[in-house]
Amino acid sequence: MRFLKKIKLSSKNVGYIFVLPYLIHFSLFVLFPVTFSLVLVFHKWDIVSPMEWVGVTNFVKLFQDNLFFQSIKNTLKFLIIHIPLQIAIALLLAEFLNQKIRWRGFFRAAFFLPVVVSGVVVTMLWDSMYAQDTGVLNNFLIAVGVNRVPWLTNVKLAMPSIAIMATWKNVGLYIVLFLVGLQTVPAYLYEAAEIEGASHWRKFWHITLPMINPTIFMVVVLSTIGGFSLFIEPYIMTGGGPMNSTLSAILYIYKQGFFFYHMGYAATLGFFFALIVLAVILIQRKFVEQEV
Repeated sequence: MRFLKKIKLSSKNVGYIFVLPYLIHFSLFVLFPVTFSLVLVFHKWDIVSPMEWVGVTNFVKLFQDNLFFQSIKNTLKFLIIHIPLQIAIALLLAEFLNQKIRWRGFFRAAFFLPVVVSGVVVTMLWDSMYAQDTGVLNNFLIAVGVNRVPWLTNVKLAMPSIAIMATWKNVGLYIVLFLVGLQTVPAYLYEAAEIEGASHWRKFWHITLPMINPTIFMVVVLSTIGGFSLFIEPYIMTGGGPMNSTLSAILYIYKQGFFFYHMGYAATLGFFFALIVLAVILIQRKFVEQEV
């Protein structure tokens, strides 16, 4: 009886046992890094030497760092191009794939395929396509009688070129999200609109868009977070050039931390950049998300 009573009492702690793996993971890979980064904000550290307390010096340096603010400007430029382009293409293709067409399953899988391919592989593929002398795109332009385009070496074209590539890479995910949203719109709304003689465009504008508003907001937020995380593309394709025109904020933070070993300053940049991302998402929520 005592043995059974002990088993019964210990069963109350089963929940804690199931939660323990997550708590360990959270402590090691989230709580500790964030806490350690917060400590680094007030220190100077190059990994090799002991930490040196510097107080708010890193913050003073941040607000005097013009290159960091240029990297934020570059990232925002990327977002301004990437987000509308991605939403428009994803919604258009989702609307197309939501119709009863032949090979619909094949097209859905084909559009989603780039999402599961390694970002490094996709970036290298597009890097070769954008190549000045041997790239497929420039060879095609030459074949039709158009001059070569310096996709990645022109200050004005480099970031839009990266934005187009990133859209191609990620659009499949948002097609799936929009498909889910479109399939939740009640069919009787369209039937009622048809009885009233509404055109396809009016049905799309007055029924589809309001009904998938939560999906649109989710896509905007995910696209924004992904855009602010821009790193692999400029790192591989341009290294941040030409003339720092594709230097993203994450790439700049990475260089400060792992090229120059300014770990404390990199941590400061990271926390400040996280606040910027949060502010942008809150602004988006105010202007994009609406009550349905």
